[in-house]
Amino acid sequence: MQIDPRHLLQLWAIVDAGGMSEAAEMLGMTQPGLSRTVAFLEKRLGEPLFLRNRRPMEPTPMCRDLVDLGAAVRRATARASDVAQSFRRGERGDIRIGGTPFFMDALVSAMVGQFQRTRPNVRIEQVYGYTTSLAEKIRAGQLDLAICPVEVFDADSDLTFDPILTGRNVVACRSGHPLLASDRLLPADLLRYPWIEPPAGSPLSADLRTALVNLGAEHVRINFSGASLAGILAHLAHSDSLAVLPFGVVFARRETDNITALPILPSGVPRALGFVQSKLMPPGPAALQLKMHVLSAFAGLKPEMEAYAQRCGVSG
Repeated sequence: MQIDPRHLLQLWAIVDAGGMSEAAEMLGMTQPGLSRTVAFLEKRLGEPLFLRNRRPMEPTPMCRDLVDLGAAVRRATARASDVAQSFRRGERGDIRIGGTPFFMDALVSAMVGQFQRTRPNVRIEQVYGYTTSLAEKIRAGQLDLAICPVEVFDADSDLTFDPILTGRNVVACRSGHPLLASDRLLPADLLRYPWIEPPAGSPLSADLRTALVNLGAEHVRINFSGASLAGILAHLAHSDSLAVLPFGVVFARRETDNITALPILPSGVPRALGFVQSKLMPPGPAALQLKMHVLSAFAGLKPEMEAYAQRCGVSG
C-alpha cells in the first residue's frame, strides 16, 4: 500500500499544530479539505488515526509512526527548497572550465581555490587546451567557460568574449641573470644566451620563434623544451636560459620561482586574454559566479601588475 507523501505531511501538521484548523492554515488548505484527507486515510488503512474528542488532537500509535514519516517528508521538502535556491544563487552545481595551461596554472587555479572556499558545494572540472580546441568544446557543450587569448574577435560569432587583461609577452630570466646588470640592454645581447621553448604547438612556442627572428637570430638556439610550466620555471630559475612567457605568469611566480622580466618586449601578435562562452548555451549560475570572481580578482591585481611592469621596464 502506497501513501501519498503529501498526506504524511498533513498528518504531521495536524499533530504539530494541535488541531485541524491550525494545521489547515499552516498548509494553506481549508479545514474541510484536511478533514476529508484524514477520513480517506482512515478508511483506506482501516484504523482510526486520532483519538476521538481529544484537544489538542491526540494521534493513535499508528498515526504517530506516520507522523514521524511526515516529519521526514517536511525536512526533505525544506532541504529540496534550500538546494534549489542554492543552485540559483550559484552556491551549488558543476562547472567545467578550460584554459591555456600556463595561465591557468600560474593564476587562475589559485582563484578557483579561493572561490571554492566560500562555495564548497560547487564541483569544478578544469581542463587544458588552446583557443581553437577550447572554442570547439564550448560550442559542443563540453565546457561552460574558457579562458584563452584571442587575437581578433568576431562580434557576430556564436561565442562571447569578455577581456580580462592584455595578453602581452615578456622575456623572462632568473632574478640573478647577468643581463640584469647591463646598463643598456640591446636586443642582440639576448642572442648570446640559450632559450627555453614551450610545448610544441602552443601559441607561446610560435611567439618565441617570431621573437627570435625579429631579434635577428640566424638560427634558433634552444637548449630546453617540451616541459610543463613548473618544469620551465624550475629550469629558468637555475640556469642562464631565457624564455618568452606571458607577463601575468612572470608576475604571479616572480617570488616563488625567483624569476623576473628583462626590460625588452618581444614583438608578436597582440592578443587579449579573456573569458569565452556560448551565446546559445549560457553558463549556469555557479559558472557565472566563478566568472565574476575571477574578473574581480584580476581587477584587484591590475594596479600591482602595472607597478611591477614599470619596475621591470616592460610597461606600455
